[in-house]
Amino acid sequence: MIGCGSIGTVIAKAIDDGTAGKIELTTVYDIILEKAEHLVKVLKKKPIIAKTPDEILNNEKIQIVIEAASQEAVRQYSVKALSRNKDLMVMSTGALIDGQLYRDILRTAERNGRKVYIPSGAIVGLDNIKAASLRHIDEITLVTRKPPSSFAGAPLVEKKKIDLRALNEPVVLFEGSARQAVKMFPKNVNVSASLSLAGIGPDRTKVRIIADPNVKVISHEIHVKGDFGELNTKTVNKPFPKNPKTSYIAALSAIATLKKISGSIVIGT
Repeated sequence: MIGCGSIGTVIAKAIDDGTAGKIELTTVYDIILEKAEHLVKVLKKKPIIAKTPDEILNNEKIQIVIEAASQEAVRQYSVKALSRNKDLMVMSTGALIDGQLYRDILRTAERNGRKVYIPSGAIVGLDNIKAASLRHIDEITLVTRKPPSSFAGAPLVEKKKIDLRALNEPVVLFEGSARQAVKMFPKNVNVSASLSLAGIGPDRTKVRIIADPNVKVISHEIHVKGDFGELNTKTVNKPFPKNPKTSYIAALSAIATLKKISGSIVIGT
């Protein structure tokens, strides 16, 4: 596993106690060594702490690499992992908006007979959207609403010098395509990338991002209209206490994906 932060820790603990199915965590890496050391201390089965990502990528016994770090980690290590005969799970799906990177990942996975797993993350409905996309889809819209503190450090917030602490009413921070959203909020709306990959692409998928000082939870509303009819979903997620930028359900989604990979019965599209 690459990345030992909030999401990585939840995934690692689930593997450790068997919740994630028949899978073993053998090696972990984080660019901040102390995070990896802290994680290993709380696990019953002690994985090796890699000094560099190459220790993971060059290990022939490792069958799947879990990225739980950042979009930059996806850019740096995804193609390498696949080219060295490993499957890949991507949590920072915003990186896949890059068309060239996506094509490189797809081509490498196909050439080496490997799989790339993209968990549903913090939203529901991707199964139906994948099915609906087999026919014409008119539009897909995502509305994300989070407490202002969730957006601290986002490039758009920094660029516009928005004082998040001064907000006393809901403010639309962004309205545009999923491609633009991922660039402006790389740690906040990876769900928009997953949604666009399942549906009509990053340029046609519309995103609205709202900072709301009146809420303490993270909500994602999705509206889809097409030949199949209409689909409307809403998820209300609790944020990580130590990382308000992301939802707890995102880590649980990864755990469920691992359980599906290692299991014998597959439920859902």
